[in-house]
Amino acid sequence: MTEALAIAQKIFIDQGLVLGFATIGALMWICAFASRCLTAGRIHASAIAIVAALALAWWGGEITGGKKGLADVPAFAGLALLGGAMLRDFAIVATAFEVDVVEARKAGLLGVIALALGTLVPFVVGVCVAWSFGYRDAVSLTTLGAGAVTYIVGPVTGAALGASSPVIALSIATGVLKAVLVMMVTPFVARLIGLDNPRSAMAFGGLMGTVSGVAGGLAATDEKLVPYGALTATFHTGIGCLLCPSLFFLVLRAAL
Repeated sequence: MTEALAIAQKIFIDQGLVLGFATIGALMWICAFASRCLTAGRIHASAIAIVAALALAWWGGEITGGKKGLADVPAFAGLALLGGAMLRDFAIVATAFEVDVVEARKAGLLGVIALALGTLVPFVVGVCVAWSFGYRDAVSLTTLGAGAVTYIVGPVTGAALGASSPVIALSIATGVLKAVLVMMVTPFVARLIGLDNPRSAMAFGGLMGTVSGVAGGLAATDEKLVPYGALTATFHTGIGCLLCPSLFFLVLRAAL
């Protein structure tokens, strides 16, 4: 029995990526069941999975004292690669391939305006909230404002400007909270805001910005709209990474 456990442990450690896929699959299956049975599908399984994954990451950090959450447990080391930027970007690009170009062109000026507002408004709100909590230096304010844009733009901006680790962590937490809220609220407001066609989905993706939040929210609303919302949300992330550590930072520093 002891030898069998030792062999199993060695296999899990050596095949960490395979175990990572199995873990994510099991988590999504459980969350899909919870979404279907407890919320009648109104809260998408992805939203529940994000909250559950955050809890598991906290637990992994507590038991190991590490900084990578559950990935610090040797058997789950594959989660570090599975949750990394490479596979994330691959998933985003793969989603965008489902877009019908003819439908995408209909967004036109509306999509551009949505991208502009979706980048500027969250940044301003994030800066104001950070200011109310006592942050006064331009680097911290810009990093936290960028986190309100998305949880990807926040750390990219913080790393570019030399922000402290706690501030970068707060920017990520801000973006994750935004993603979860968008994911959970979208199905409830979709009918009220006319979110039922590719054009409105693209405008919505540009305004909200968070790819995971928009994709999860639209999946719970109408799966056919996911590629369109994710397309403009992806552009939103790119624009935020360009503007926040450059133009927005310079303007904010000059204002202070």
